[in-house]
Amino acid sequence: MPTARPIIATSPLQVCFDVRVCQPPDPSSPPLLQAATDRNNAERICHESKTLYQETEAGTLRTQAEGTRHLGERLQHIHFWKSELQRHIEKLVAETDLLLGQKRRLLKALDATEIPFAIATDNLTCRERRLGPDLVKDGVEEELLKEVELIRSIQALLKRTLSQAVNQIKCNRDAKQTLELDWSDKYQAYSLDDQCGRYNNMSTDTQYHPNSDNLQDQLCNRDAWVSFTQDNLSVAQREEQASVELRLLVERVLQETAEDLRVQCSNVDQAFSQRCLQLTEAKTQLQLHLTQILDQIGAQERNIVSLQQALYDKEAPLRVAQSRLHQRSHRPHMELCRDNPQFSLVGEAGQISQTMSSLQQQLSAARSSLSHLEESRMVLEKDIGCKTHSLLIDRDKCMSHRTRYPSIIALSGY
Repeated sequence: MPTARPIIATSPLQVCFDVRVCQPPDPSSPPLLQAATDRNNAERICHESKTLYQETEAGTLRTQAEGTRHLGERLQHIHFWKSELQRHIEKLVAETDLLLGQKRRLLKALDATEIPFAIATDNLTCRERRLGPDLVKDGVEEELLKEVELIRSIQALLKRTLSQAVNQIKCNRDAKQTLELDWSDKYQAYSLDDQCGRYNNMSTDTQYHPNSDNLQDQLCNRDAWVSFTQDNLSVAQREEQASVELRLLVERVLQETAEDLRVQCSNVDQAFSQRCLQLTEAKTQLQLHLTQILDQIGAQERNIVSLQQALYDKEAPLRVAQSRLHQRSHRPHMELCRDNPQFSLVGEAGQISQTMSSLQQQLSAARSSLSHLEESRMVLEKDIGCKTHSLLIDRDKCMSHRTRYPSIIALSGY
């Protein structure tokens, strides 16, 4: 009984069987007829086998070549997206480094504002020790208060900007990590597909994997694969753009805050200079008036001495006149008459008394004037002392302390 005979192709994947069974020989046919039939069947099977062999060989080679071509195209696609990922990873690294530099500048600028703040508050504290009429809210104090408020607002702005920079650096690193993971996956996929592309029929490291095609249901399609990488790149580009914009913002903030601080510092210095000039002029005027007052005090003291001497000089003539009148009052009887000497002596005594009264009034006025002059002298000396003390605070302490004010370069974070 003849059975189906296998036909082995050149490829292990192309094995087929002739399922057609030869017709049994007719029992009534002679052996010769049976032999001819068997020979014809054998020739037909050989011919069909050769045709099938050639067709399957060509098909297998064509299918394998097509698969190799698809692998090559796939390698090109993977290489393109891997290059794009690498390019954006490098851009993110560079951008993050630049942003880290801006972050360091923000920290330095924030630290640099502590010196102006300490200077301004110290100036305000020192000026609270001014005395008397100089302890007023003048232009210097107003500018110092503006400076303190400006420094506080700038510190708050720098802290907010620093927080934004820290968050953006984190976003940049997260996006970079996502791209690196995608790049790593593509690197492994490229290596695997490149190895697959190098397989051929002469390779010795190929094996049978009957269930390898069952994984197809678990794979994503090509559009999803491309979309996944494009989405990652889009996120990275958005973070790159946000980082660039933030760096520009940081640069503008640092520049503007440094300029604002230096402008306010100039305003305070100008107010100090103006105030010191006013104090110096006031002190000069006070010293001039004090000199005049001292001269006047000296003159008034001499005047008092002269008046006292004049009064003393009038005492003897008054005694003489009064003594004459007293002696003549003892004239006897009719000799006690109002004669010319009597009238002259009475007039002389009255004139001297009136003169002494006038001198006494003038002396009292001179003494009162001298007392007022002394009071004015004390007030002027006290006011000069206040002005000297205020100049010591404003010019020698505050203005000398302000020479430590940071430069615009230091305030910019360099």
